[in-house]
Amino acid sequence: MPDFTRSTLAIVDDVADRRDASDGRSRFGAYLARNAGLLHDDGDPLSAREFAFSVWQVATAPVMSPGYVRHRPDLHGLTLVTHGEDMDQVALRIDVPLRHHHLATRPDHRLADWQRDTWTTTDGFTALTEPHSTGRPALLATAAVLLPVPSHVLVTPTATTPGHDMTAQAKNAIAALVIWANTHAHLVNNLIGAKS
Repeated sequence: MPDFTRSTLAIVDDVADRRDASDGRSRFGAYLARNAGLLHDDGDPLSAREFAFSVWQVATAPVMSPGYVRHRPDLHGLTLVTHGEDMDQVALRIDVPLRHHHLATRPDHRLADWQRDTWTTTDGFTALTEPHSTGRPALLATAAVLLPVPSHVLVTPTATTPGHDMTAQAKNAIAALVIWANTHAHLVNNLIGAKS
């Protein structure tokens, strides 16, 4: 699997995708075939926005687990959401847990905080989990970074049925979204005080 770095919020692992493919070509492609109903609009190609939502849904947990797209362990989520008044825009939502020392004003020391899950550490990035039952209140802060995705980043599909063309177009759509997220890694790193 490719390594996470400060400039990497998400990755796609094409090596594992080929290695673990039940069809001998692409595990992601096999999942697209299983979810073929999401990939067309009554036989017509989806819009670029609809396609982005459909392939992101297939490429991530819980549909694919582990997903074709994986996010850094220190993030609580990297999802695709609608953005804008008419729900006609796409945004990446990055959920970043913030420990008390990341906050401008530290809360009362008696409040429990996110705990480090040392069993879930990858490339130096450790997941944060809810505190074990301590019998005391907890303040668990999470920042949601909404990153609008411009239309030029989205891929407009031409294929409507699973197969080589659909898989290639879906992989291109996912790659473009992952690159867009990674281009903005500094926004997350600034929140947690990490150097980009």
